[in-house]
Amino acid sequence: MVRSAAMASSVVSKESSPGRYVAPDYPDWQSALSDAVRDLDELCRLLRLDPSVAREGEPAAAEFPLLVPRTFLGRIGPGDPQDPLLLQVLPQAAELARSPQFRRDPLRERSACSAPGLLQKYQGRCLMVTTGACCVQCRFCFRRHFPYETTPATTSDWLPALEHIARDDSIHEVILSGGDPLCLEDSQLAQVIQSLEGIPHLRRLRIHTRFPVMTPQRVTKELLGILRGCRFPLIMVVHINHPGEVDARVAEVLSRFVDTGISVLNQAVLLRGINDQPDVLAGLCEGLVDLRVMPYYLHQLDRVAGAMHFEVPETTGVALTKLLRTRLPGYAVPHYVREVPGGVSKEILA
Repeated sequence: MVRSAAMASSVVSKESSPGRYVAPDYPDWQSALSDAVRDLDELCRLLRLDPSVAREGEPAAAEFPLLVPRTFLGRIGPGDPQDPLLLQVLPQAAELARSPQFRRDPLRERSACSAPGLLQKYQGRCLMVTTGACCVQCRFCFRRHFPYETTPATTSDWLPALEHIARDDSIHEVILSGGDPLCLEDSQLAQVIQSLEGIPHLRRLRIHTRFPVMTPQRVTKELLGILRGCRFPLIMVVHINHPGEVDARVAEVLSRFVDTGISVLNQAVLLRGINDQPDVLAGLCEGLVDLRVMPYYLHQLDRVAGAMHFEVPETTGVALTKLLRTRLPGYAVPHYVREVPGGVSKEILA
């Protein structure tokens, strides 16, 4: 049984607020994805922002293009250039600031590549960069400079990576990432999963995706059927930074995953001006638990070039996490973590 979104009213945003943009009723997720907003002037027009916002963001958009699905725009407050959802997707002049501490490959992922498209950073698991495509260009994305042209594009291209996984029986878990692995068509995704199912020492499969939040139309009965039939215990890791990202439809598709028997975890990034306030984080974490989604990680920002303006001091993140422990049950408090380039695990900060 799919639970009503009303059961999680603390996290579900108001969909019909006056003046908000209303997205078309797309027949399928592919249509929603192809109709995403890619033009700054159009974004400002739809959200009733001053045209100067577009002019100021154009140089940043030239370096890292704007991409935001219309299905997300209806949750953004019209006329507010400081809306916390808008700031996650809006190109800004601040992205052009440079610092030697903020690099194009902040996690040194290129050195962790053990086969084309395959990253092996931590013991017992590996990550497949399944595609360079994504449903949104988050401005703080740590892979905004990743060389996706080296990512395998066909099933045959994945053979070296699959052969590497098959040879290494210390690998028990595979993470499908990207880009966003749900950008793959169902048939492609099924092929990848079936190839992994044929490797006997694999025990778990994890999928990291932003689709259920940005374009919930992607969660179809066909997709759920593929995932339900998987031989692995399957873990879906979604990415939600602010409670306003969750409307009734997002709440519904998250419930569909859980009702299918899939464990759903959330990872968020601590972002200046977006979720660096205790009430926002507490509302997000408690609301997610109401939806049967477990808060998993709160990431310190990865220091990728172009995202310096989003960074929150670690002392602030530690204080926020400690405050959450006084307000929420322990299972509702995410680990506050930092990824250390070349490290054997994430560093737990609080």
